Amino acid sequence: MEKILIIDDEQDVHYSFKRLLDGEPLSVLTAASGEEGLRVIAKENPDVVIMDVRMGGISGLETLKRLRAAHPKQIVVMMTAYGTTQTAIEAMKLGAYDYVLKPFDVPKL
Repeated sequence: MEKILIIDDEQDVHYSFKRLLDGEPLSVLTAASGEEGLRVIAKENPDVVIMDVRMGGISGLETLKRLRAAHPKQIVVMMTAYGTTQTAIEAMKLGAYDYVLKPFDVPKL
């Protein structure tokens, strides 16, 4: 079973993803911070990580930098409600697979 890790400091986002993916042959893992997300990645080795850019503690972009250092091939999709072109460019330069705006288009995601 494929694993998807959602890293976001908003519990509503975790709940939304679990509802959206209910019935799919996927295991949905969640983390409420970048630090927790890095621990889950090390333990669970998810197939895909979907991570918020703005979080308490270390930011999503800083988490992405650390993640890339330890897991360079990890697929990471960055998401944010406060998108700027500069942030999108930075995320892609850091190795994000994609960058989506909240609220996101479910079929695209």
